Amino acid sequence: HAVIPPRKNAKPWKAITAGAMARNEALRAAKYLGRTLWRRWSGYHRRSRIETKMHCVKLLGQRLMARDFDRQVVELQVRIAVLNGYTALGIPVTEAVG
Repeated sequence: HAVIPPRKNAKPWKAITAGAMARNEALRAAKYLGRTLWRRWSGYHRRSRIETKMHCVKLLGQRLMARDFDRQVVELQVRIAVLNGYTALGIPVTEAVG
């Protein structure tokens, strides 16, 4: 099912329109829980992180060079390994002092 956050100033839709019940339920839950908790509860936060990571994968190249399916899989695995390396470089290393 689609998890789309309503706008901050969203108003409930009339029940006759398609998808109005799902949207109105999401709107009620977002107002009740707050937007931050609603994102975690509905799974939107995870979806947003996945979309961001897919955008990063696409920045490494829109097309695959390999023609064989197995080689395409390996090519994507290499791209993901490169992204994981960049992510590891950006994570701060914290140590307890004392």
